[in-house]
Amino acid sequence: MKVSGKRLAAAALSMALVLSLSSCGKGTETKKPENSPSPAPVVTPTPEPTPTPAADPEEAVRTYWSEDQLTQAWGPNQVVEHLFFHPVIAYPQWAFHDCNASQSEKEGLDDWMVTVDEFNKILNSLYERGYILVNMCDVWSEYTNENGEARMQRNTLMLPEGKKPLILSFDDVNYYPYMLEQGFTSKLVLGDDGDIWAECTDPYTGETFLTQDLDATTILDKFVREHPDFSLNGAKGCFSLTGYEGILGYRTQNDIDIAADDPARPAFDAHRAAEIEAVKPIIARLKETGWTFGSHTWGHIRLSAEGEAADARLKRDTLRWQEEVGSLVGPTNILFYPHGGRPDGDHDQGETYGEQFKWLQSQGFRIFASVGISSYSQIKTTISAVICDRLHPDGTTLRSGKALERYSQFYDAREIIDLDVRPDLGVTW
Repeated sequence: MKVSGKRLAAAALSMALVLSLSSCGKGTETKKPENSPSPAPVVTPTPEPTPTPAADPEEAVRTYWSEDQLTQAWGPNQVVEHLFFHPVIAYPQWAFHDCNASQSEKEGLDDWMVTVDEFNKILNSLYERGYILVNMCDVWSEYTNENGEARMQRNTLMLPEGKKPLILSFDDVNYYPYMLEQGFTSKLVLGDDGDIWAECTDPYTGETFLTQDLDATTILDKFVREHPDFSLNGAKGCFSLTGYEGILGYRTQNDIDIAADDPARPAFDAHRAAEIEAVKPIIARLKETGWTFGSHTWGHIRLSAEGEAADARLKRDTLRWQEEVGSLVGPTNILFYPHGGRPDGDHDQGETYGEQFKWLQSQGFRIFASVGISSYSQIKTTISAVICDRLHPDGTTLRSGKALERYSQFYDAREIIDLDVRPDLGVTW
C-alpha cells in the first residue's frame, strides 16, 4: 500500500513527540540548552563522630574494691568508729581575729570547728591508720523477728584486709548567715565538669569564686578521688541538716510568718521556688557520689525537754523538716540530736525512753545519733531503734589532755591543732 507524504510526515511528528515525552518525564518541561551548566553534585555530609562521654571520676571510687577483695568480716561486736565535724573554717585568721564577731563568738568557733588545714591533716592521719569510709545505713538495718516485729540489727561488714570501718557525719551543712561573715564558704554548687564545688567569698578582697580546697565536702570528695581505697563502695559522709535557714547554702525554708495575702508573699515564694530548683541537682549529684542525709531537726531544737509544750514543739518541728527538707533530700531513718540532748534515756537506762523518742521512731527514724566520748551504740530490744554516739574532732578535744589518748587511734592532736592561728586559749596536754 502506498503511503502519502503527508501521512509520513504526521507519523514522524508523532514518533518525535513520544520520544520527547519519554525522555523528559513531563510533557510540559523543556529541553535544557546544550550550553547550560550541569547542576552541582549533591554532597552528603559525613556525620561527626559521637564523642565518647568523659569517664566519671567517681566511678573509679565506687568500683575500686572488688567483691573478692572484701575478705575481712567486721562483726556486730566490733566497734564502727564515728567522727563528726561542723563546717570547716576557710579563713581562720579572719574567723579568730579579724572579723567583727564578738570574742565569745570567736571562742565558740574555736570550740566547735576545725580549720581547713586541720581537716586535711585529720583525713591524712585517718587514711594512714587504715580507716575506710562506710555508709552509715549499711552498719545497721531493720528486720522482722520471729514474732513479726520490726527490730534493728548490726550488720557484719565485709572489708578489705587490714581496714577499719569509719563513719563520717557533718552537722549544719546549711551555711548559716553568721558563717558567711566569719570566714566560711557560702554554698555548694555543681560545676560544668559535673563535680561539686563550693562558692566562697574572700573576706579580705570581696572576690567570689569557686573552690574545692576550702570546704569539708569538696575536700573529702577530692581526697577520696585521690585515695579511692579510703572508701568502701564509694561511701563519703552523712549530712546532718536543719531546715530553718535552708540547706546546702540555698534558702529553701518557708516563712510561715508571711501571710498568704501579704504583699511580700509572691516575691518570697518566687525566690524560694528558684532556690528549691537550684539545689535539686546538687542533692542528686551528692547522692550519686556517696553522700547520704539525716535530720538534725528543722530548728536545731534540744530534744531532752519534757512536757506537753515540748512534745507539741517537737511534732511541729519534725513535720516542718519533712515538708521543707525531707521533700528535697528524700526519706531518711537517721536523726542526729542537736546539742547532744537525747530523749532516749541514757546508756544505762536500757529500754527506758520517753514519748518524744517513741514519736520520732513512729515517724520513720531508726538510727539516733548523739555526741559522746566513744563510738558507743545500743540496739533497743522492745522497739525498732538503735542509739549511738559520735566523737567530735574540734578545738575542744584538740586542746584537751583528757581527749588526747581517746583520739589517739585517729590522730595525734598535738600534730593537728594549729596554735599559730587559733586564739591563745592554751592546751591541757
